[in-house]
Amino acid sequence: MKVETLVVPAATAPARRRWGLPLALLLIAVLPLLLPQFQVTLFNYIGLSSLVCMGLVLLTGIGGLTSFGQAAFVGIAAYLSAWLGTAYGVSPWLTLPLALIVTALTAWSGSLLTLRLSGHYLPLGTLAWGISVYYLFGNLEFLGGHGGLSGIPSLELFGFELREPSSWFWLIWSIVLLSVLAIRHLLDSRPGRAIRALKGGVVMAESCGVDTRHYKTAIFILAALLAALSGWLYAHMQRFVNPTPFGIHAGIEYLFMIVVGGAGYVWGALLGAALITLLKTQLQDWLPLLFGQSGNFEGIVFGVLIIVVLLCARDGLWPALCRWWPWRRAAGITVVPPAEPLPLQPKPARGEPLLDVAAARKEFGGLVAVRDMDFRIAAGEIVGLLGPNGAGKSTMFNLISGVLDATSGEIRFRGERIDQLPSREILARGIGRTFQHVRLIPEMSVLENVAIGAHSRLQVGIGAAMLRLDREAEARLRHEAARQIERVGLAEDMHRPAGSLSLGQQRIVEIARALATDPLLLLLDEPAAGLRHLEKQALAEVLDRLRGEGMSVLIVEHDMDFVMNLVDRLVVMEFGQKLAEGLPLEIQNNPAVLEAYLGGVE
Repeated sequence: MKVETLVVPAATAPARRRWGLPLALLLIAVLPLLLPQFQVTLFNYIGLSSLVCMGLVLLTGIGGLTSFGQAAFVGIAAYLSAWLGTAYGVSPWLTLPLALIVTALTAWSGSLLTLRLSGHYLPLGTLAWGISVYYLFGNLEFLGGHGGLSGIPSLELFGFELREPSSWFWLIWSIVLLSVLAIRHLLDSRPGRAIRALKGGVVMAESCGVDTRHYKTAIFILAALLAALSGWLYAHMQRFVNPTPFGIHAGIEYLFMIVVGGAGYVWGALLGAALITLLKTQLQDWLPLLFGQSGNFEGIVFGVLIIVVLLCARDGLWPALCRWWPWRRAAGITVVPPAEPLPLQPKPARGEPLLDVAAARKEFGGLVAVRDMDFRIAAGEIVGLLGPNGAGKSTMFNLISGVLDATSGEIRFRGERIDQLPSREILARGIGRTFQHVRLIPEMSVLENVAIGAHSRLQVGIGAAMLRLDREAEARLRHEAARQIERVGLAEDMHRPAGSLSLGQQRIVEIARALATDPLLLLLDEPAAGLRHLEKQALAEVLDRLRGEGMSVLIVEHDMDFVMNLVDRLVVMEFGQKLAEGLPLEIQNNPAVLEAYLGGVE
């Protein structure tokens, strides 16, 4: 299928990238020569904070995992490198890999416990972690206790010892720039979309083939590594460490930075780190003069600042700046280039047995939500699963797709039992799905949302994505997403944010995402719910087109009029059990069905 070149109203990223990197390199080279030493030192601290904040953007702003404990990872790397350098004379360049490895192992072991928590328990867990590590630093005598360690060896680079703030500026900001590029590459890739899908919920991500536990652990470790890199640089720049910079207040301050800058934006991490660091420095000078005494008054100002930012710019200052910046006004062209198609599963012959539900039952305590359900679907067939609200349709649907485990009975797909398999493995066998309540990532484009559906059809690692070694795979994934978007008739909206579409269009985007999984059976959970008449007509046209292409579909619906002209057979549920099964005309005239829907007729 031909993939068109589409005009995107606000796409000027390629133009910005042409001059963005050279400008950044020019600033890194020139600024230390123009600024006073004090300001250069201040920029060095901003760079160190930016590294930690970029990890937090990845972990909290994009992955949805709030952490108060990042300062602890900064401290682990700083103390390890300081101790090895002062006690054993180990070169700083040897302590760097050791610090990264130890931090990664610590983060991995911590994630085994911490990531089991959810809701408000997760940030509380990281808070406890940060407090415990802080007191550990202060109570270990070989680390100098609360007095800390001094005499840490300085860095040497190409035979030159880094002593001046300007030389540290060039090193720190070169590392910051490389980290920005690596994280932006990561987010614009297959694993990056999987990370962004975490905020859409575990159920949605797993139904697209994303191993959510793997990616949560990965970003937890990656954020810790960025913090460790900052800690290693800090120790050798300061040549002195004590527990104070690694306490829980520092962890909270890092969160302040990304909230102010923009928790979901990589450049927001740099903006927030700069604003908070500069403001903190100025407030420490101004507030004692204003109040006539010394004290931690800046904490009060920061608290008020956070409230104001949340009220006026909830997403942070970076997206607010981007909305009025001139580069956002220019139009551009985004091309989805042709690429090698993704591998397809062998399709079953029409009429071949596909899904077999036998005596399926689901109990929630004393409530029986699904009671001994039986029905079958053959390849190339469209079956509707109807019933009034509360009949158990969505529960039955979740049993088939692996969201819930069946209490008893069997569900087989192409002869293989699947009722105890997780969603990812059921997807791999050829069952794609949509949701009763739309689950898209609103700020991502339609193309990116649909590309998440193709996640399991290619393998690309995080390291390859950060180094931009995934260009061919990424082109294939985007080409497949564009093909499915055109297939459902939304080519003109391909590059629009998914959240800007109408509800009917968003439901069609979900269908395109499910089609990108290369399903043999497509499960549609109440696709017409909440749609207006014209939106239902558009959706019916899409489904009719899929029927013509031979797609097998199970539609869970309570709108009988919507599915009556679409399906080959209907299964009707009431109170968790099968009420009737047959052709649409038979069901339409079935007295038991009329009784269930209308309360009986004369």
